Amino acid sequence: MEETNGIQGEYGLGLLWSTERIARDNTYFRTDADYRELYMPFLGLVFFADAGNGDQFAVSLSGNCEIYVWNHVDDSRTWVAPTVMRYLEEWMTGRLTV
Repeated sequence: MEETNGIQGEYGLGLLWSTERIARDNTYFRTDADYRELYMPFLGLVFFADAGNGDQFAVSLSGNCEIYVWNHVDDSRTWVAPTVMRYLEEWMTGRLTV
């Protein structure tokens, strides 16, 4: 089995971020003062990918590992897939859009 440190799609789209970006962006989302004022807390989510439009995909830490998309404009969090594998299948085939 091969391992990877992130997967980039067409035009540099972050289908799965590198471990460095996951750590950096999640730390930023949780510690930046402006983010804390603008958005609901991100404590129950770990962001791991982006949609290329500012929206971000996150896995839930609630034990079910479901995938949500965070809308950066209205701060909504919408369920999109039951697993990371399903997210990848749906996103790469175009069945998942945001």
